[in-house]
This record gives sequence, C-alpha cells and structure tokens, in this order.
Amino acid sequence: MTTATFDLNAPDLTADDYIVLGLASCFIKDEGEVHEVAIVEPIPSAALEAIVKGIPTSYQTAFATTLGAVFVGETPQLPTTFPTTAQFCDEFVERTIAAARTYKVRPVAQAHIPVGSSRSDFAYSVERKRVLNSQRLVKTEDNVKQHEYTHKVL
Repeated sequence: MTTATFDLNAPDLTADDYIVLGLASCFIKDEGEVHEVAIVEPIPSAALEAIVKGIPTSYQTAFATTLGAVFVGETPQLPTTFPTTAQFCDEFVERTIAAARTYKVRPVAQAHIPVGSSRSDFAYSVERKRVLNSQRLVKTEDNVKQHEYTHKVL
C-alpha cells in the first residue's frame, strides 16, 4: 500500500484511496437550444448510496478506481471506460479530493462498486435536465407582497 501523500493540498490522501467517477448526462443552453454533453464527475459516498437505492439520476454509469489511476501528477486522466468526448466537470480536482475523503469516512460505501469495475444499473433519467450554464434572474415582480404591519409590534 502506498503511504506517500497524494497531493500537497490533501496530505491525508494517498494514491491508493478509493474514488467513484460518474458519467453524467448534462445539458448546455445555447441560443435557446439545449445540447447534451457527457460530464465526468466524482460521486461522493452519500450520493452513491442514494443512487444505488434507486433514486432517479443523470449518471449513466459509475466507475470505481483509485486517485493514483485518475491523476498523473495533478493532471486528471479520463478513464478508458468513458467515451473520449466526455469532459471533466468544473473544479474536478477539488471535488475529487472531497469525494475521496467521504469514502475514507464511510468505507462501507466502497462495497457497492469494487475498484476497477463499473456499474450502470441505476434509475437513469433526464426528465429533470441538469443545465450547466443556466442563470436565475430575480426580478422585483418576484418579491412577495407583505402587509405594512408585518414587521411592526402591535
């Protein structure tokens, strides 16, 4: 087992630490049209346990591996089980380190997918689309009207 630390920003992690990467179906809105993109992102232990229990998810497949297999230095490497068109999520390194810590705290979650294997028997659904570049615009019309005496002591 490797005892050297994985990263200077994560001295508690080693290259042998467990991580699950998911291939998610996400969407990007461009000029009124919505386009599907494949995103690779780490799945924390609590999310994996919920997905395994059958909640609808945008993950097509999940692949269990180690941090050392995902990173060469600090550069992420796309697992060969994922399509070459897949993209890494925003803040991939930070999110992967955080997700790896969740498996250290809850090692029982590692039993769902053994290292080196993948699982795709999830309740896959894109009914609720994950739009990556959506923006919420708050307008004054959205404010709830209150009575003038709502905040007064009567």
